[in-house]
Amino acid sequence: MPAEPRTFSTRLAAVPLKPGVYIHRDSEGKVLYVGKSASLRNRLRSYFGSKNNLDAKTTELVSRIADFEFIVTESEQEALLLENSLIKKHKPRFNVRLKDDKTYPYIKVDLAEEFPRVYVTRRTANDGARYFGPFASAGSVRKTLDLLKRLFPYRSCTKAITGTDDRPCLEFHIKRCVAPCTGYASKLDYSKVIDQVLMFLEGNTKEVVTELETAMLEASNQLEFERAGALRDRLKAIERVYEGQKVVGLGRENLDVIGAAYGGEEAWVEIFFVRQGNLIGRDHFTMSGTRDETGNEILARFIEQFYTSASHVPRRILVPESINRVATINQWLESRRDGPVEITIPQRGPKRRLLKMVSENAEQGLEQLKLKWISDSTRMESAMSELQEQLNLPTLPKRIECYDISHIQGTNTVASMSVFQEGKPLSSDYRRFKIKSHDRNDDFASMKEVLTRRFKRLKNAREGGEENASFAASPDLVLIDGGKGQLSSAVEAMLYLGLQDIQLASIAKREEEIFLPDAAEPVIMPRNSQGLFLLQRARDEAHRFAITFHRNLRGKSSVKSALDNVPGIGPKRRKMLIRTFGSVKGIREASEDQIAASPGMTEKTARQLKEHL
Repeated sequence: MPAEPRTFSTRLAAVPLKPGVYIHRDSEGKVLYVGKSASLRNRLRSYFGSKNNLDAKTTELVSRIADFEFIVTESEQEALLLENSLIKKHKPRFNVRLKDDKTYPYIKVDLAEEFPRVYVTRRTANDGARYFGPFASAGSVRKTLDLLKRLFPYRSCTKAITGTDDRPCLEFHIKRCVAPCTGYASKLDYSKVIDQVLMFLEGNTKEVVTELETAMLEASNQLEFERAGALRDRLKAIERVYEGQKVVGLGRENLDVIGAAYGGEEAWVEIFFVRQGNLIGRDHFTMSGTRDETGNEILARFIEQFYTSASHVPRRILVPESINRVATINQWLESRRDGPVEITIPQRGPKRRLLKMVSENAEQGLEQLKLKWISDSTRMESAMSELQEQLNLPTLPKRIECYDISHIQGTNTVASMSVFQEGKPLSSDYRRFKIKSHDRNDDFASMKEVLTRRFKRLKNAREGGEENASFAASPDLVLIDGGKGQLSSAVEAMLYLGLQDIQLASIAKREEEIFLPDAAEPVIMPRNSQGLFLLQRARDEAHRFAITFHRNLRGKSSVKSALDNVPGIGPKRRKMLIRTFGSVKGIREASEDQIAASPGMTEKTARQLKEHL
């Protein structure tokens, strides 16, 4: 049970004067705030002493605290890492944090492969691969990949490379791949391409240029004019990319330049990447929970969170103002880089000019963000008001839940729940369901089952049971993807649970008609209606979420069935085979010798597998 605040004084006296992380929770056990300190006792006491020294945000936080806990660490650096991990996990509303910091994309160069691939991933692991990022969006990482593909002819396929294919694919003919699949490029030749990719991503373009110039000269001396011409074209392409990107006065410095603009609930942080004096890229991030926070704290939080997962820490980081906890952060960055790091505020010269440009970009970004907030909030308010009027709802539909069923001829029947909060998707509250009913071809029965399961948990929450926050929230409108039949199933579920206060509607796909439980005729909303558009978005999100889940289950089922009942192939070997060859198709195309040489396989099991497939 949560502790009463009046009992905190006794507990606080027992908190150690050691570094660590503390967690504040509300009366429902939800994490409100995660913090760190060199002295846990002193920091925790500061929350529950005099209220006069607290800002508005901290005062509101303290008013909600029902309990706290703490974790002692060996050092402040260890506390910093643990704090960032817990913030990322719980996303507390009172913390300053990178917005939507769930799975930022990275570029992965998989060096564990014999012929490494270069691709986008949202998961990093200590697997011997090289990771570059994080990038703020999928769009920015795709642009970088497109550039890499134009400059370096590495493979983009997932097939097993044997070197014995009859002919190369189109990528080879347009000079986007050296075709190791046919044996045109040896393992050594291909590894040189990957080395150049790595150097380029690290910003070492001069080394790439030097290596290409040497290779071009060698090819020319050996009268390999076609190869020399291809290398010349790559050199010119790299030079074109870097024309105008030289930052005057920076020599060959490697540094990151960070600018921030803040005001209100969110901040905009702009970061430019300079490698060997070249501006090789830029990105921007939004941070939430910044109300009443200073620039010193916002910058410190960004650096802590960005470089926790960043693939590279540069020698120097430029910032527009001093940051909080600079000594601790500097020491932590140096341990990550395994070398010296300087966090500096340039006062004059080219670095100051560059920082000014980055800061101006941050100001522009925040201004655009504010204009978007105003536009979005006005439009969403209009959409919700329109729905309240058209559907005769007692309150504004601030929380809309939409449900969809997905299956193919009754196989792997699943359902999804999308959630829109004040007109915007709340993806953290999305949920998926596997249908358990015997007759999975019956969409009506499936819908009734899902709604019964979901709203039984809401009923339990109303009666004081501990519940997942997503299921404990009461929707202002439940939208069903379907017609009158599916809506009837929803009505039956609510009657069964005694939850007649839940507002229901369904949306039919063809004519976009809105059906209500007690209405004889459907509601027809104008095609350009913001309210209809909001319902369509909720419906489309639920459909997308259900289809994705169904595909995943179907994919797992097909892999399982194709590799089932093969003597000697259990779950572990099945997993290793898919990891090695990419798919069942890849396994079929591989030779018996290749399968036998893959991890965990023997000649006998390889032969049995080929016979089975």
